[in-house]
Amino acid sequence: MIGPTVKELLLENQETFLIPAKNVANVMYQNPLDHCLLVLTKVGYSKIPVLDKGDRFVGLVSLSEVVEKMIDLKEIDMEKLNGLTVADVMQTHVSVVSENWDLEEVLHLLVDLPFLPVVDDQQIFKGIITRKEILKAVNHMSHELERRNLLLSKTDPILEKQKIV
Repeated sequence: MIGPTVKELLLENQETFLIPAKNVANVMYQNPLDHCLLVLTKVGYSKIPVLDKGDRFVGLVSLSEVVEKMIDLKEIDMEKLNGLTVADVMQTHVSVVSENWDLEEVLHLLVDLPFLPVVDDQQIFKGIITRKEILKAVNHMSHELERRNLLLSKTDPILEKQKIV
């Protein structure tokens, strides 16, 4: 369980945690795979959300999944992408969080993931929470704990006097 002081400090800038959907590169599940390769290459991310026509989150697609379809032991062949769509390679079993996400759950999931998709009750894609933004909050908290005298050192004279240490 996260203590109340730590939680308060971590959440001080929580409005920056969510990168809104309109600012997140994505592809539609029915897009051709070569289009997906172009998007992934241009945005410089290794993985992006996949949406349906109703802006519902349906999965993630990665550069490595697209490239895997293009290569074999002897060559790289772009022609192998012909006729394939994002739906043919995307990951559908993906961790997501709701708009009313829980800090402890987000921290736990971001240990292994670079970002978490955020969806509403109808699976409408709202954006992502990135590990980078959470680490900024951890950095802020680690500086603020001592600055605000919320953390006492074992060598603090007050503690030594009271024999608390």
